[in-house]
Amino acid sequence: MYKTKGTHNYYIYILTNKNKTVLYIGVTNSLKERLYWHQNPDPVTRHFTHKYSCCHLIYYEDFKDIDEAIKREKQLKGWRREKKEILINEFNPEWKFLNNEI
Repeated sequence: MYKTKGTHNYYIYILTNKNKTVLYIGVTNSLKERLYWHQNPDPVTRHFTHKYSCCHLIYYEDFKDIDEAIKREKQLKGWRREKKEILINEFNPEWKFLNNEI
């Protein structure tokens, strides 16, 4: 069944590694499935998140429009780390891993 534009849920998200030293920003239409993929990567394909063990969700935003989600993803990717940390701190001050809350 086809959903009309604006009826999906899209997410931008930030992952980190166990030591919280690396940040990865992505966009998806299924946050739960994407988290599974990051936690269970294909061992043959070496993606950034696999290479740096980024599989811990610490931030996300939801959108109804994919274009808006992509625009926000690009915006966040252009930010310096300090600005990203401020955003994460406002949303998740303890930098708790949120994977099990999704």
